Amino acid sequence: METKRLCSRTGRWWRQMHPIVSAHSYLLRPTSAIPDHGKYGFFERSSSSELQNSSPFLGILSDHQKLNFILEACKFYSDFKTAVQSHAKIIKFGYGTYPSLIASLASGYAHCDCLDLAHQLLDEMPYWGFDLITANLIIASLMKVGELDLAKRVFRKMPSRDVVTWNSMIGGCVRNERFEEALRLFQKMLNSNIEPDGFTFASVITVCARLGSSHHAEFVHGLMSEKKIQLNFILSSALIDMYSKCGRIKAAKEVFNSVHHDDISVWNSMINGLAIHGLASDAIGVFSQMEMECISPDSITFIGILTACSHCGLVEQGRWYFDLMRRHYSIQPQLEHYGTMVDLLGRAGLVEEAYAMPMEPDIVIWRVLLSSCRNFKKLELGEVAVAKISHLTSGDYILLSHMYCSLNKWDSSERVREMMKRGGVRKNRGKSWIELGGIIYQFKAGDRSHPETEAIYKVLEGLIRRTKLEGFMPTTDLVLMDVSDEEKEENLNSHSEKLALAYVILKTSPGTEIRVTKNLRTCDDCHCWMKMLSRLLSRVIIVRDRIRFHRFEGGLCSCRDYW
Repeated sequence: METKRLCSRTGRWWRQMHPIVSAHSYLLRPTSAIPDHGKYGFFERSSSSELQNSSPFLGILSDHQKLNFILEACKFYSDFKTAVQSHAKIIKFGYGTYPSLIASLASGYAHCDCLDLAHQLLDEMPYWGFDLITANLIIASLMKVGELDLAKRVFRKMPSRDVVTWNSMIGGCVRNERFEEALRLFQKMLNSNIEPDGFTFASVITVCARLGSSHHAEFVHGLMSEKKIQLNFILSSALIDMYSKCGRIKAAKEVFNSVHHDDISVWNSMINGLAIHGLASDAIGVFSQMEMECISPDSITFIGILTACSHCGLVEQGRWYFDLMRRHYSIQPQLEHYGTMVDLLGRAGLVEEAYAMPMEPDIVIWRVLLSSCRNFKKLELGEVAVAKISHLTSGDYILLSHMYCSLNKWDSSERVREMMKRGGVRKNRGKSWIELGGIIYQFKAGDRSHPETEAIYKVLEGLIRRTKLEGFMPTTDLVLMDVSDEEKEENLNSHSEKLALAYVILKTSPGTEIRVTKNLRTCDDCHCWMKMLSRLLSRVIIVRDRIRFHRFEGGLCSCRDYW
């Protein structure tokens, strides 16, 4: 009777769920303690239903915390039966107004391929008399567990919204890497006459940084000035990071010079920004200025300064800062610091020293080492690195194959390619973005989906002919396919950054600066080609790849071919 009384507020929902809940009514009693053997480690060994009646380890948790824990297991196992049992307990104990439980339950139903039940649960919210604050908490809880579409459903049905509602939606899109959707929501927020606050701008600045959108970056910064948003250290460091990642390092410096420097995060943003642009001497200068102003660096500061040294091959300076961190500032190196040192030493050809660093490498560090082994033909260490990488990706196979090719071990290279075929492993497809007139255009390698495809390829073919006349030779050994050199060359010519660049040239006037963002490390062929093109076209070409920025101008690159 208590169950039915508590559910009377949700009429239609109760009538739909009553047969299911009743089937498990024997479970409508206080939960026993739930074990905690690590959030996912235990899940791998036990079913979600077993979670309800085992180990007293979580006896200190309240009932609603236990239910949250069980619902997480339901998602992990797609266990519909236990999700329904948990739903019954939520009703029994009167937890129907707990935002985190409602979000977890809806997410659990979605993971059990019962979207209709998840939608029904959320659609009944208005009948529960939830106020604006509770609805905002449900949106935040759904975003936290990655249920963006369910959060949008709640958002659409809300009769009123405030700045917290919009911030939860925009921030949730950022958390779930739906950056363009976050920008669209921000525009809708402005049109709704809800005034954005500092939290709104913190999220939108992150979006601009991740997309590398210079146009939106300028608009957002201008809007902050117009609305007189006070710059605290969070917004100041975010603006510096945004301009750095949009390729506007001068603008980042201007922001840095105009804001208060009393928080370490502002200094860290500037040092990291200079590092990814390969401006090591400037980064070292900022570090020295920071010391003179008696601001103590933290562990993130040293990751930035070591990264700067790594991108410019400053091995001795890198060693000195690594020692300074421990000796003078008593900061114990973490895995990230060792990883940066491995990268620094490996790029400089000191692969054996990098391998001997005193730490237990993770998969990222093993991949850094493998890349160095490929560059410097260290076959034995490269094979050690491959053996340590538990789940080989396409990039790992390609590095290994390239290493064998560079040593003329063609049979071994062929075996790697066969392993890729047998495992169904394909090379990650390159993607590049450019921005024109505030609109972001995306291109994939070999892409022919753009409405102006014919014009793009015509421009690209003309550029390729022109560079060839100047002596450019494609690096066909980068293509790991058993095809003719002509086909390999065709593969290289359709790389995503070349297509993006061709489109910018098609749409802009001579002399316009070109900015391209890529999801992978730019290859040797594209790097050499863009150097030559920057000279032939008298244009500055800025490419942001997965690792750093490359500024091509007058036939040279800011990385000095060290990347």
